[in-house]
Amino acid sequence: MNAITDNLEVDVLVVGSGAGSQAAALRAHDNGLKVLVIEKSDRYGGTSAVSGGGIWIPDNHQIPELGGSDSFDEALQYVKTVTRGMVPEARIRAYLQHAPRMLRYLEENTRVRFKAQPQYSDYYPEEAGAKPGYRSMDPSPFDARTLGDEFARMREPSPGTLMMGRMAMTMAEARVLLCRGPGWIGLTLKILSRYYLDIPGRLKSRRDRNLTLGNALVGALRRSLMDRNLPLWLETAAQELLFEEGRVAGVRATRHGETVEIRARKGVILGAGGFERNQQMRERYLPRPSRAKWTAAPPCNTGDGIRAALELGAATALMDHAWWAPTVRVEGEEKQRALFVERNLPGCILVNSAGQRFVNEAAPYADIVYAMYEANRTDAQSVPAYLIFDADYRHKYPCGPLLPGYAQPDRAVPASVRKSFKCADTLEALAQMLGIDPAGLCATVGRFNEHAREGRDPDFHKGESLFDRYYGDPTVTPNPCLAPLEKGPFYGMVVDAGDIGTKGGLVTDTRARVLNEAGEPIPGLYAIGNSAASMMGPTYPGAGSTIGPAMTFGVLAADDLAVDAGQPIRHAVPARAGTTAVAQQEARTAYELR
Repeated sequence: MNAITDNLEVDVLVVGSGAGSQAAALRAHDNGLKVLVIEKSDRYGGTSAVSGGGIWIPDNHQIPELGGSDSFDEALQYVKTVTRGMVPEARIRAYLQHAPRMLRYLEENTRVRFKAQPQYSDYYPEEAGAKPGYRSMDPSPFDARTLGDEFARMREPSPGTLMMGRMAMTMAEARVLLCRGPGWIGLTLKILSRYYLDIPGRLKSRRDRNLTLGNALVGALRRSLMDRNLPLWLETAAQELLFEEGRVAGVRATRHGETVEIRARKGVILGAGGFERNQQMRERYLPRPSRAKWTAAPPCNTGDGIRAALELGAATALMDHAWWAPTVRVEGEEKQRALFVERNLPGCILVNSAGQRFVNEAAPYADIVYAMYEANRTDAQSVPAYLIFDADYRHKYPCGPLLPGYAQPDRAVPASVRKSFKCADTLEALAQMLGIDPAGLCATVGRFNEHAREGRDPDFHKGESLFDRYYGDPTVTPNPCLAPLEKGPFYGMVVDAGDIGTKGGLVTDTRARVLNEAGEPIPGLYAIGNSAASMMGPTYPGAGSTIGPAMTFGVLAADDLAVDAGQPIRHAVPARAGTTAVAQQEARTAYELR
């Protein structure tokens, strides 16, 4: 080990730089505490930066303004149902009570803005207490020019979330473009012109400076940290927790190859992500087979915070669960691409090695991978599974790394992407190329087509749920998720049992304090995000169920630390801190950390 080259002392140390960590840091600072954020990689933003950036906030203040309705009791009933009794009710209540307050705090005191989505239903809209929309909120676009040089240090978005692999678009815009809905040509021209007319941006890099999705959220949070002159250290990896006099007193970290001890007078908040990139932990905890290369999460998520807390006797839960998502590999990319919406579209099916369907392809993405593992057997392997579609689907819709055929015919597909799919004139030939039973696949397609022409799926009920239809093609009737596969050539992709992060982590209480095996808090230690066991149990109630709790419990951790320090909880700071020269000077004067 290198010699310790420096010692630093703060009130609160936040490990990780995702949305939850940055929200915790902002709140701790606004509560009068001295804060430092450290990030092990050379890019900030973590999994939040490559995500959709949405938050799931029941009973948020925008719902009545948009003509909807919601209540704490309805949300409680829904979450208790879908989490199947695997999460203490106290944690559910804490989230539902404080999530709307977290949202108002950020909107009133930072640059973060969200917009509720009236048509984006909960993932299980048929369950009691569910809502057909409003609870999922998307981040508003953010101008990266306000970040200056910090923009180059933000983790890049996933290419699958960008138009033509480079131009940013919101979820609402993507939905219009997906099926060439009304106004899609004008929208395409708008996005193209916005991108290419940013001449200064194009001279610097290919990256779009109009940030959307996870990059918009992370950018707004990072600018809010900068407004407060709140430091974020990159390439600083926490190695172990310091435990002195019965409490966590900081971390020993490696920074630029040297060891540094960072002491935290009040506490450490672990927001360092899950263990999806740690093959040994995957093999120990997750269903098998399991591969780190199947994840769609960044390469830095190796369970460091979880492992460090385990050495202090911390308890864990849900370690055999993940935020599952089916993924496909693209040669040369650092992470796999998740199939979030492609499965809902008409003209595709998901089959096992016997050529048989085993799941409603349009189900929530977490449920797809649960089904892959449940159906997996020696004579009919569904890990991996295979997405099969025909020429009509290929022409109309994007799929994984493939742009729609009308925009990118097969002859124009890059060589790296060509390795992601197979193509053949007949289903039999395609099956042989993929290692699928030809007779089984032909029989499955024959039965599927018979019912799809009528808009029915008696086997798995694809397209019957409101959630299924959200990403269906509204021009296809009577079922926007169903169309026969009958026009060659036919295409197939290998689909892995991937994820967008692990769910298992440290057991925490309603204030995000880490608990030991006896159920007692470990003094000075907090965990949020995927470093903590998910409060959503084994399921996924709605879009934003990862980041919403991460940010909410990050704020709760910061408030608990302030109370412990004898600081008042500040429910408001000067509006848009740092937006004026006076406010910026006040931030620099009040907080100096080099």
